[in-house]
Amino acid sequence: MNSTVATDTEEKTWGGGNKPLNASYGKMMMWFFIVSDALTFSGFLAAYGFSRFKFINEWPIADEVFTHVPFLHGQELPMIYVAFMTFILIMSSVTMVLAVDAGHNMNKAKVTIYMFLTIIGGAIFVGSQAWEWATFIQGDYGAVQTNGGNILQFGKNVTEDGVTKFKRVSIDDIAIVQAGERVDHERKNGLWFVDEGTLPPYTVSEIYAGLAANEDILVRNQMLDDEGHKTVLSREESLKQIKENGKLVVKGANLHVNEYGTTLFADFFFFITGFHGFHVFSGVVLNIIIFFNVILGTYERRGSYEMVEKVGLYWHFVDLVWVFVFTFFYLV
Repeated sequence: MNSTVATDTEEKTWGGGNKPLNASYGKMMMWFFIVSDALTFSGFLAAYGFSRFKFINEWPIADEVFTHVPFLHGQELPMIYVAFMTFILIMSSVTMVLAVDAGHNMNKAKVTIYMFLTIIGGAIFVGSQAWEWATFIQGDYGAVQTNGGNILQFGKNVTEDGVTKFKRVSIDDIAIVQAGERVDHERKNGLWFVDEGTLPPYTVSEIYAGLAANEDILVRNQMLDDEGHKTVLSREESLKQIKENGKLVVKGANLHVNEYGTTLFADFFFFITGFHGFHVFSGVVLNIIIFFNVILGTYERRGSYEMVEKVGLYWHFVDLVWVFVFTFFYLV
């Protein structure tokens, strides 16, 4: 008796055949990776949300932090460049969809064009994020950190269109440099057990001297009032806070100090946007590899552009994650 059972061994890449959820092994593994990575990002954003809620009354205002646009120095354009970055990344997701669709139709020319446009969009986003990091680290106006870790910023009240606003002033414009030499504590000059970082641009006493000499300059702390604005101190309180509580002059942001407000904001910014930026950079590298394989006709000979679809799933994922990062850091 013949007990042989006929089986269909035909490979059905796009339809999936008799595979779980009608997906090939490669696509299933990509989905597993995306789900696990989504949980990782969810944990990071949840930690950010809890920290922000705890320090809600002293969290930096995004419209005052992200105001820069390349080649437009001296102009404050809140969120404009971040919006441009987001638009570029979303459009790269559109071109990736078109590349996948062209792959379904076995159209090598269109896959090549749309993959190239996706790579360009990802490269622009990564470069823009690197520029934003550099600008954030460099800082704008500078501030003074108090003994309690609070940030004191400088400015003056100006009236524009009948509305009084607090306009920031750079510490470079008010500091009065005093005679004397400051020396870094390093191992080579006798203090072998101490190794300091770069000295601040000014001392607190130089900032205080400049504040005292400019009667129209006021200080505001990082605490938000009922209207969501930072609290501006009186002239007398401004001088008192700098003189009695001033500890360190801060310029820019890093993992230790942050001229815009609480240090946690900078910590989360560097960690979460850096982690996402690494994902985008990795996606650009993968897209470049797939792009050259398309040019070489690798997938034409295989009779399938499934690799384009798999890298497309990853690319859509990093785009979606950016929507949440953008919402948490820049909009909320």
